[in-house]
Amino acid sequence: MMNSKTTRNVLLIAITAGTLTSCVSKKKYTQLQSEYDDTKVTLVKTTVEKEEIEAKYAAIEARVENYNSKINSLQETNDAKFDITTNGTVISEDTKKQLRTVLANVDPSELAQAETLEDSMNLAVSYKLKRNLDKDLESNSNPDDIAIDIDNTVVMISISDKMLFRSGSYRMSKEADDLLQRIATVVNSEPAVEVMVEGHTDSRTVKKGSHLKDNWDLSVQRATSIVRELQNRYNVDPSKLIASGRSSYVPLVPNDSKENMAKNRRTKIIILPNLDKFLALMASNE
Repeated sequence: MMNSKTTRNVLLIAITAGTLTSCVSKKKYTQLQSEYDDTKVTLVKTTVEKEEIEAKYAAIEARVENYNSKINSLQETNDAKFDITTNGTVISEDTKKQLRTVLANVDPSELAQAETLEDSMNLAVSYKLKRNLDKDLESNSNPDDIAIDIDNTVVMISISDKMLFRSGSYRMSKEADDLLQRIATVVNSEPAVEVMVEGHTDSRTVKKGSHLKDNWDLSVQRATSIVRELQNRYNVDPSKLIASGRSSYVPLVPNDSKENMAKNRRTKIIILPNLDKFLALMASNE
């Protein structure tokens, strides 16, 4: 059995150990409590930040939805105001109004044949150009000497050889002055056109000893003479002019008589509208 001294020592050790154990646990508890409090504060802060971010995100979503709604509305409005033709030409509502104004004067039988927007555009362009040409050319010329044809937007003026040149020559005759002046007036009044001058001959060969090599040479020289005259005397922009020759290989009729040969000796002046520019000019006149 333990004596009283031993007993006192054991009790002292137990008390000391218990006291030390109690101190360590309290310190650990305090540390954990502090960490818990910090975590709780961080969680609250994170929750607040999360709610702020969600609110901002919701506001952004609302703005994006609003922008998309506006874009769709503008697209619908834009689609109502513009048409795009099969060749990519964009037609505004103003231009369509101008087209309708022009087409109101077109022969109803011709208008009835227009099945597409392009057909209507071709009719409007043809009508405006032919109206000017009829007024300035056919009213002052022999119908047998000048013919005007329309192929879509291409206007073709066929002029008899005797109105422009001396026989077998590319020198301009005096009779050509008034005619070229009137053609130049029409061309200069339409900024959105180009002009191709195309020379044609009959099938007779060039006389021996002539400075002309052949009918190719004659047809090109005649076209070039007219182009130079339009540029130098009547101030047609040379960038709008094209000269070409077809020799005798595109006859109107067989070269089997003097009358037919006279018909084949001709100059074609072909007016080629730039459709985009032409429509822009129409819209600008609204």
